[in-house]
Amino acid sequence: MNNKLFQRLSLAACLLALGVIVLGAYVRLSDAGLGCPDWPGCFGLLTAPEAAHELSRARLDFPDKEVHTAKAWKEMIHRYFASALGLLIIAMAALALRNRRDQSQQVVLPVILVGLVGFQGALGMWTVTQLVRPTIVTLHLLTGLLTLSLLFWVLIRHSKPWFEKIKDIEVKPSMKTLAKFAVVVLALQIFLGGWTSTNYVALYCPDFPTCQGVWVPETNFSEAFQFFKDPTVNYEGGTLSLEAGVTVHYLHRIGAIITALILAGLALRILFTVKSTVLRRQSILLLALLVTQISLGIANVVLVLPIPIAVSHNAVAALLLLALLLINYSLVSANCTQTSSTRSGASVNKLSAGSFGKEGLKG
Repeated sequence: MNNKLFQRLSLAACLLALGVIVLGAYVRLSDAGLGCPDWPGCFGLLTAPEAAHELSRARLDFPDKEVHTAKAWKEMIHRYFASALGLLIIAMAALALRNRRDQSQQVVLPVILVGLVGFQGALGMWTVTQLVRPTIVTLHLLTGLLTLSLLFWVLIRHSKPWFEKIKDIEVKPSMKTLAKFAVVVLALQIFLGGWTSTNYVALYCPDFPTCQGVWVPETNFSEAFQFFKDPTVNYEGGTLSLEAGVTVHYLHRIGAIITALILAGLALRILFTVKSTVLRRQSILLLALLVTQISLGIANVVLVLPIPIAVSHNAVAALLLLALLLINYSLVSANCTQTSSTRSGASVNKLSAGSFGKEGLKG
C-alpha cells in the first residue's frame, strides 16, 4: 500500500514539476519575472494587489516599481505551484523514511530532492532580489530540470514491472555509453537554450538559416559568457551587445545541430539493432520529440517568438530529457552483449578451468 502511495506521489510530483517549468517559462517570456519586486510575498501581500487600497499601498511601499497586476498574478501563480511541489517532495521524503526498512523503497533520492527543492526556492528568491540576473535565472531553470529528472528517475525505478521484458534483450555496451553521452550533450544544449532565453537574445539572429544575413556572424565570446555580473543592474529585457547576443544565439543553433545528430543517431541505432518493442517505441518517441523541438525552434525565429510556441519549445526540451532518461533506464535494465573476442576468451577460460578441474581430480 505504501509503495503504491509513494508511486502515486512520484507521478503527481513529476507532472507538477513539469507544470512548474512550463509556468516558469511563461513568466519569463511574458516579462513577468519581476512582476512582484519582493519575495515570498508580492508588494507585501500574499496575493497580487488588485483592490484600490492594495494598489495604493503597493505604490507607496514600492515607489520605484510599476504595479502590473496581470504580471504579478503570473509570478504568484508560479510561486504557488512551486510551493505545492516543495510540499509534495517533502511528503515523498517523509514516506520514504517511514518505509526505509522496505528493500524496494528508495530513500536517498527523495531526501536529496528535499535539499534540491530548498535550493531551488532560494534561487527563486535571488531571481527577484538580483533583478533576473542571467546566471541566477539559468541556474534556476537547470535546477528545475534536474528536480524533474530525479523525480522521473524515482518514478521509473518504482515501475520495475514495466521493464521486466527488457531484461531478456541484449544490447552492446557501446549503445549504453552513447545513451549516457546523449544526456550530457542534451544538458549542454539546454544550458545554451536557457542562456539564450535569460539574456533575451532569441531574436538576435532574426533570419533563418543564416544569422544577420551571413552564415558565420561576428562574435564576442568574452562578453557573451560573463557569469558574474553586477547584481544591482536590472537585466530584464537583456543587456548584451549585438555581437555578444548573436554569439549566444548562434552557438545555440550549432548546438541544436550537434544534439539532433547524436539523439537521432541513438534513436535510429535502437530502431535497427535492438529487438525490443518497448525500446523501439521509446526511440520513436524520442525522434518525434526531436522533430517537434527543431520545428518549434525554427518557428520561434520565423514567427518572431510567439509566446505559445516559445513556451512549447521549453516544454518539449523537458520532455526530450525525460524520453532520453527513459531510454537510459531501459538500456540499464537490459543485458550487455559481449564482443566475439570477449566471448572467445571466456570460452577458453571455462575450458581451461574445466581441464584443470579434471586434472586435479585425477591427481
